[in-house]
Amino acid sequence: MLLLPLAAPAAADPLTLVALGDSLTQGYGLPQEQGFVPQLQAWLREKGADVTVVNAGVSGDTSAGGLARLGWTLAGGADAMIVALGGNDLLRGLDPAETRANIDAILRQAEARGLPVLLMGLPAPGNYGPEYKAAFDAIWPELAAEHGAQLVPNMLAGLSDLPPDQRAGLVQPDGLHPSAAGVKVMVERLGPEVLALLERAAAE
Repeated sequence: MLLLPLAAPAAADPLTLVALGDSLTQGYGLPQEQGFVPQLQAWLREKGADVTVVNAGVSGDTSAGGLARLGWTLAGGADAMIVALGGNDLLRGLDPAETRANIDAILRQAEARGLPVLLMGLPAPGNYGPEYKAAFDAIWPELAAEHGAQLVPNMLAGLSDLPPDQRAGLVQPDGLHPSAAGVKVMVERLGPEVLALLERAAAE
């Protein structure tokens, strides 16, 4: 059980988890309380984690945008960080080398601050060609190994792994962003990884 390592004395402050990301993190198209961060916060507290999850998701943000705002995002303090960027890099067809450099720089800053990181990737579609896909998909496992970050290769795996007949109502009409029900599926899939991250943060 993870409850004991995460349990804190009554006078202690909760852990602060910063979720750095784009519209998937920000909760695009959903009421505020139904977005990824609020649902994750509620799930974690149900599991006994004393944590405040900070929504540092910006709709439309690329990895370059996330890097540019990282300093002031962490200025309020953090004990751990989720990094979930790259989706908009894909939508714009940006050079995977640029994405890699930005994510690398974000992880280096986290290392310098002693922050454990959960890195959440997104696999590239095949329409950019096999070389692009191979280069982009390699970013996440290679950088996670280099920087000692936890890895979730596909943030949306909880949705994309479902059979088509079970996906009804889990995605918004734009076909890109999860519905509130879809976010719930994501949180149930990703929650244990986040609990492991918080356990690591509490031990440091």
